[in-house]
Amino acid sequence: MSEAVKMTRKEKIAAGIPKPPKRKSAYAQELKEAKEDTCKVSLNNYRSSARKARMVIHQIRGMEVFQALSVLKFSPKASAPAIDRLLRSAIASYEDKFEDRVDVGTHYIKEAYVDSARMLKRLQPAPQGRAHLIRKRYCHISIVIDEIPFGDNDQNDNEE
Repeated sequence: MSEAVKMTRKEKIAAGIPKPPKRKSAYAQELKEAKEDTCKVSLNNYRSSARKARMVIHQIRGMEVFQALSVLKFSPKASAPAIDRLLRSAIASYEDKFEDRVDVGTHYIKEAYVDSARMLKRLQPAPQGRAHLIRKRYCHISIVIDEIPFGDNDQNDNEE
């Protein structure tokens, strides 16, 4: 039974053995390559609470782009027009980045999320010399659009 010989780092360099990449850097490289094929836009410091904006974002997440635009057009929520403008901006950015036209049924909303942002704190006078804290909330809205994978189009054609 032969025992594995453990080499020091200097011995490995002398032998010409390359240093193995760290998992973290390999994972980061995979993420970077995946982001190159998508288009991400974000709206920072939008004057609405994240909770209210999430209600609209949950409706359109995963939808085809132009179907999501029609949902936003008829949504009664106050944040719907801002998200509509953001989605239109994402479409324009995608067309500029890839020089490819976004048509009906070719692209979808891959990711859509809302994060809370800064909060302005104001005081509201209350009876007997007290004060109540009023929080004016802001949020960051992000949308990522991507092309519908080729395999999914075939399944949709077979179902119809």
